[in-house]
Amino acid sequence: MKTVIVYSGGLDSTVLLYPLRQAGHDLHALSVDYGQRHRCELERAAAICEELDIPQPVANLSALQPLLAGSSLTSSEIEVAEGHYTEENMKSTVVPNRNMILLSVATGHALSIKAGQIAYAAHSGDHAIYPDCRSEFADAMSNAIRLADWEKVELIRPFVDWTKADIVRRGAELRVPFAKTWSCYKGGDLHCGRCGTCIERREAFDLAKVNDPTPYAENAPSVANLRANDWRL
Repeated sequence: MKTVIVYSGGLDSTVLLYPLRQAGHDLHALSVDYGQRHRCELERAAAICEELDIPQPVANLSALQPLLAGSSLTSSEIEVAEGHYTEENMKSTVVPNRNMILLSVATGHALSIKAGQIAYAAHSGDHAIYPDCRSEFADAMSNAIRLADWEKVELIRPFVDWTKADIVRRGAELRVPFAKTWSCYKGGDLHCGRCGTCIERREAFDLAKVNDPTPYAENAPSVANLRANDWRL
């Protein structure tokens, strides 16, 4: 099966990459530059794909960045919020319509190379903060993709009912090189350990009882402090 995977170089999409590769899929790992603050994720994606000998086309949509303003991931004047995803301020990390844009590009690429599937790694933990990670959105996109062309392309999202800890456990079973993946929205040299995606990453390893090999910044709170929610010092 030829499959286009929407691939960021992050933990979730990398864990998805491994079982698809193991199952013998002819993978094409599509990465998208939409002008995101944390563009270093694209470098991580390229390095992992080179190591696995997987084609990694990159869609350069960076010209869209001004049209996707209002998010801390696309507007440099907005600081990346710190805290758990359940907090109201984390809505500032929502990029307008991001998944519809990414999946639309992936659909066009899949049709052009005669791929039968598109895979993406949205999971249940994303739903509260990101509307375009909900099952309802994925179902609607799946229907739209089937209507987009005479050729039929299936949208698969195996993690849609999984937690982040479930994904970490699966990645550990598959020996995914977690340290090579990137999550932090601040896009520095090290994971900050304080933004929503860093906190989610750290807590997932803790809940999964899997060693977290990620280097974090010196001022990153301990997992115990994250759990107690008394880390803003």
